[in-house]
Amino acid sequence: MRDDDDTHGDDAEAAPGDPTPDGVAGGDVDWLHGTWRVAEVDDAALADGLQGPPRLTFEGDGQVYGYAGVNHVRGTWRLTEGRLEVGPVVQTMMAGPPEATATEQAVTALLEEGGSAERTGAEVRVRTPSGRVFRLTPAPEPDAPEPDPTAGPHVLG
Repeated sequence: MRDDDDTHGDDAEAAPGDPTPDGVAGGDVDWLHGTWRVAEVDDAALADGLQGPPRLTFEGDGQVYGYAGVNHVRGTWRLTEGRLEVGPVVQTMMAGPPEATATEQAVTALLEEGGSAERTGAEVRVRTPSGRVFRLTPAPEPDAPEPDPTAGPHVLG
């Protein structure tokens, strides 16, 4: 994890509408923007957490947030010349069952180490400095609940 406050580099002062500099979240890395499911580590599927599969959302403003398996995480990210750096990261601190905790430990390891990231088709692979390989797949959009046709307008008053 990065331990400084420089999440956007020296060129982050670009005016709205100007191209964002390479290496800055939002620059030439639009392909990483969005929500990704952390599907595998080292070719082994990760177990779902307490609230479903682990997922990370990379926003164009350099923010990353998501669900690691037990807890929610939030931090900053940057991709420079194929190198993903994340941090600092904060997370909620709930306890969970062993399988969900193991999933969370894998996801937080990815956030702590970062690594080389490349897109192959619809997937992203991140290889950490310690040699672990994470496979991220596009997370499906959550289904919107169907409106209840019997529910009328609600007026607070």
